[in-house]
Amino acid sequence: MKIKEAVFAISNTDHKKCPDGNLPEYAFIGRSNVGKSSLINMLTEQKKLAKTSGKPGKTQLINHFLINQEWYIVDLPGYGYAKVSKSAREKFEKFISDYLTKREQLLNVFVLLDSRLEPQQIDLEFMNWCGQKEIPFAMVFTKIDKLSSSALQKNMAKYKKEMMKYWEELPPVFTTSSESGFGREKLLNYIENINLAVKNG
Repeated sequence: MKIKEAVFAISNTDHKKCPDGNLPEYAFIGRSNVGKSSLINMLTEQKKLAKTSGKPGKTQLINHFLINQEWYIVDLPGYGYAKVSKSAREKFEKFISDYLTKREQLLNVFVLLDSRLEPQQIDLEFMNWCGQKEIPFAMVFTKIDKLSSSALQKNMAKYKKEMMKYWEELPPVFTTSSESGFGREKLLNYIENINLAVKNG
């Protein structure tokens, strides 16, 4: 898939105010500072589409980006670590879970995982929650350029071991680097295949 156009569409905190119509949506979520904005910018080949920040918790809204006039990338607020008040965090969690469970156009959630870290409880809990709610998701390991391939395989094997405690089979797994663009084609092809399947019904 070639991305010819990627434009910001709308930001809000209410799934009911998300764009009208039936265009497919693909949400990106992960712990604060996992490299979500950088990954979205890498996928769309636009350096400033999603706002990147050295400070965790920059994204505090549901952000829709329209791709090729055909589908949306949805940038969701990160979970964990962001220095926000408890009430603000609860508000985030409410509108994120409402979006994830009630948005019919949402076809897949990409759960971003920092490849440099061993399995994080908060990530495992979020993926299990997606499973309980029957929300389709894929695991996306970010920042693979920051560690050796043996360290990457080791961390991925630990994730697999943890996931297999709860799951009969693993969801799709992707490895990416926003620096080098590694994984871009596979992710976009995955999205394209889902779009085609939906279109051909």
